[in-house]
Amino acid sequence: MNSIVLSLFPLVALIASGYLFKKYRFFSDEFWAGAEKLNYYILFPALLFSTLSTAKIDLQSLSTAIIAMLIVVLAVTIFLYILRMFWHIPPARFGVHVQSMVRFNTYIGLALVTALFKSEGMAILAILLALCIPLVNVISVLALTSKEHMAIKPVLIALLKNPLIASCVVGAAVNALHIPIWEGFTQFIKLFSVSSLPLGLLCVGAALQFMQIKKDIVVLAADTFARLLAVPALAYMVCMWFGLPSLQTQILVIFFALPTASASYILTKVLGGDSQLMAAVISFQTLCAAVTLPLVIWWIS
Repeated sequence: MNSIVLSLFPLVALIASGYLFKKYRFFSDEFWAGAEKLNYYILFPALLFSTLSTAKIDLQSLSTAIIAMLIVVLAVTIFLYILRMFWHIPPARFGVHVQSMVRFNTYIGLALVTALFKSEGMAILAILLALCIPLVNVISVLALTSKEHMAIKPVLIALLKNPLIASCVVGAAVNALHIPIWEGFTQFIKLFSVSSLPLGLLCVGAALQFMQIKKDIVVLAADTFARLLAVPALAYMVCMWFGLPSLQTQILVIFFALPTASASYILTKVLGGDSQLMAAVISFQTLCAAVTLPLVIWWIS
């Protein structure tokens, strides 16, 4: 348990630092907006490209883990749609619940898996991210869109423009086709990559908004319990059912124990969802994950 706490402490400390920097206005709002944009469009795609282009990818050995991941995501999504039928949840709030269950904070995930499992674990998680990012983006957009405004074309265009998806596709293609990359460019990308996770975690902290947590506390508690504990338990059962190796099981369970993505707030606001509730969900899940993630990691270890 001590090693788990030591692995998690730098992550929590960076998130807390970002929150304090923003709260006490150590940096301006323009700085945080620029930092988020830099990380989203440049640094984090560079990290994903660098990881996937150089990883020893054995899709055959990971095929069962990929199927297990898809089963969990689709099972949770179907369950939420069944609840929507009975409770008649409007799209503005339903999209929040869906994102709170199926989206994940990639910065926390990659930083944590790298600390615990080094490059081997990071390569596995990067492959899962490459496949899951497009899927959860489509699910999230559809959940926030009412039936009369639903259209496939805008969703596909948004996916094609997503820098995270593009970097995953290009990185995987370079790896699969054995395309040589000049060593100088490789080092250049690596320098971008090492900057991504610390800056990303600082931005996660800066985005936290605790003023909204007092509202809808029952909804927040239900979403948070399901996301941080129930979904990882489901993932563990699916992994046991398929008989996955220990490392793949640990990474999958941690993957589904992550709090929802900070970017969920932007998507919710753009599509007219309940952005205040989404901000509260992001903040509350991130806060609670500091307690639940060590417990989940200790349990699966």
